[in-house]
Amino acid sequence: MMVFSNPVGSGTLWFDNLTTFDGTPVAYDPQARAFLPMPPFCANREVIGCNWIAPEQGTFCRACAMTALAPDPNIPNAMPNWAATEAAKRWVLDNLGRWHWFRPEDPGTRPVFHMLAEGLTPVAMGHANGVVTISVAEADPVVRATRRQALDEPYRTMVGHMRHEIAHMLWWRLSLREDFLEAFREMFGDERADYPAALQRHYHEGPPADWRLFYLTSYASAHPHEDWAETAAHLLHLNDITDSFVASGLTSPELPERGWEPYSEQDSALLIHVAASLAMRVNHVNRSMGLSDLYPFALSEMSRRKLAFVHNWLRRGAQGR
Repeated sequence: MMVFSNPVGSGTLWFDNLTTFDGTPVAYDPQARAFLPMPPFCANREVIGCNWIAPEQGTFCRACAMTALAPDPNIPNAMPNWAATEAAKRWVLDNLGRWHWFRPEDPGTRPVFHMLAEGLTPVAMGHANGVVTISVAEADPVVRATRRQALDEPYRTMVGHMRHEIAHMLWWRLSLREDFLEAFREMFGDERADYPAALQRHYHEGPPADWRLFYLTSYASAHPHEDWAETAAHLLHLNDITDSFVASGLTSPELPERGWEPYSEQDSALLIHVAASLAMRVNHVNRSMGLSDLYPFALSEMSRRKLAFVHNWLRRGAQGR
């Protein structure tokens, strides 16, 4: 993620800022990738703290307009959880916008989001035909940590959920191309295999003993669809770790050159090598504070090949250039 200039003075702004340091209201323009000190602000600014601009006063920003179902405000903690969930969505949409996905120049279908709070029953997150369903309850750190432990996952965040579920939607978009499907099946396997049966087998029998040689996560081994979604999410993790590292003014021997832009890099192997090296270094910094690793995963040779495959398709952008 970029670090932004203050439009009304000195200093910098971060992606989630609503005001400058001195309290001047600002909003983010995702098209210009810059903050502006003037309306029109998103209609959700006062409701959930959305800090994006809108096309007209009283309307939703580009990201909020994608939400077709909002959570029931009568469910406890629904509103603050929804606010945190929408913030994660904006972050991931802006990441993908660096490759022109879901921007005005993208001629394809946008995702539709169903943001649901959990009452007495959990919400199953997923994607179907362009609709991404998200449980906003997972914005609660206690809920998220409990489920992460129950599922024996090393990493579980709302940004991670957004990247994974939107990745399913991206696959759906790309699957309209015959050249993509043929290449996908060669790399990931045939996604026409029975999906419910594959998930049931995964949850009852667990992953294969050697899954680390072929997959980034144990869940990725369940089915080609999940392998793609996990791999695409990890590509976005690694790319954004690297971009944020560079934008913050940090440096490392692995960086190819001064001013290098990870989102513009066409060499997939180079990008993955740099990202993995930087993640390892930041893992070491986290350990100095007794924190979990920032990126608690190991990249096998097969995983690197899959990451390069996803990078090759996503970086070309929505028009497949």
